[in-house]
Amino acid sequence: MYEPRADMRQNARVTTDSRGDYQELVDEISELLGAPATLENRDFELIAFGAYDSEGDLDPSVLDPVRTRSILTRRSTAAVRAWFEGFGITRARGPVRIPPTPEAGVYRGRTCLPVRHRGVVLGYVWLLDTEPGPTERQLAAAMEVTVRIGALLADEAQHGADLSRELRAVLTAERDWQRDMAVAELRTALGARADTPHAVVCVAPWPSAGPEDAPSVRTVPGATALCTVPWGAAGQSLALLVRLRSADVLTPATTAAGRLLERARSEGGTAGASGTAGAAGRRTGAVSGAAAGSIGATAGVAAGVSAPRTGLAELGAAWQEASAAARAARAESRFGPVAEWTSIGAFRLLTALPARSAHDPAVRALLSPAHRELARTAEVYLDRAGQAGRTAAELGIHRQTLYYRLSRVEQLTGLDLDDGEDRLLLHMALKAWGL
Repeated sequence: MYEPRADMRQNARVTTDSRGDYQELVDEISELLGAPATLENRDFELIAFGAYDSEGDLDPSVLDPVRTRSILTRRSTAAVRAWFEGFGITRARGPVRIPPTPEAGVYRGRTCLPVRHRGVVLGYVWLLDTEPGPTERQLAAAMEVTVRIGALLADEAQHGADLSRELRAVLTAERDWQRDMAVAELRTALGARADTPHAVVCVAPWPSAGPEDAPSVRTVPGATALCTVPWGAAGQSLALLVRLRSADVLTPATTAAGRLLERARSEGGTAGASGTAGAAGRRTGAVSGAAAGSIGATAGVAAGVSAPRTGLAELGAAWQEASAAARAARAESRFGPVAEWTSIGAFRLLTALPARSAHDPAVRALLSPAHRELARTAEVYLDRAGQAGRTAAELGIHRQTLYYRLSRVEQLTGLDLDDGEDRLLLHMALKAWGL
């Protein structure tokens, strides 16, 4: 039988250096019991799930809708919550057996391990039934792990894990002195954590019914604080402050961005939601230049990640970077679905321009719906550094057709495509239009 490592059995004080600790603890339970485990907070929002390798666990015929929804949407419905609480899990101090109930969508039985700290229930670890089931000794060892999980959840609550108001005040401040005051308040709330490396994530647009409609910070690995921020005329984006283990490694931020992106797609009904948790964090792969162009690109939900920072002094600038990266990912699929500020090239400058920059008089006629094909041709031509052969091949047209279209572009804009500044103006206007 698997034995927990001695150092993991010690009753050392649990810190909040990394929300990845949850994943490690859930994986430990999964390995200890030889069964897949999931961790939810007391509001039934998913925090982590174990990746125990069992062929049957991936079989759609044995996965029930309740667990599938929990993993994909990272939360359960109120009806599901009430049904499970009816088995006394809020009062239990040991494992609770839940029998299979197909009419309720529970096709497999499971065991609930309440997560408590000083007698207060803070969450639940769920185990799907396996054959043979865990022994009493194994369950007792798993309950010892839940004690460490409870201490971690309690530690976060004590240190102000929900800092939505403070973070929103920093990111929406209109004047420098207001931002300075907001940063000081957030720094006080974070204590020593304020001086650790971090990055900012933007997910936009966020499917939100209001400014307070945001997931719990405890459900996002590595998160220090999150909040919703206005996006566009009436929409919302989600802002996330993520702790980094090192200022040189953005992985915690990109991983968190992927999870939130998956949740946004699932809740907003956007095409492309993955069938397995965490898949949204993976890159979509190479796309053709024609498909990646901003003219005609389909703008859906995307995420951006700022450059790393240490301390909170440049938190406002980091948010601008994350927002710009998200805008670039929405405009150019080659950047997405999670774009890093350091990787969006010229869009670092383009996103800083006012919106009216895309409406330069010279290109106004070209950007009308009637000339969309010409605009796309011009953009691909400029993306390919004016190389006619590559452009024609990318667009699937004859060179003579390309030359005809480019002459029409010059006629409509009055620009000379042999002039470097004219080409720069046209290229910038086309990219800005995509934003």
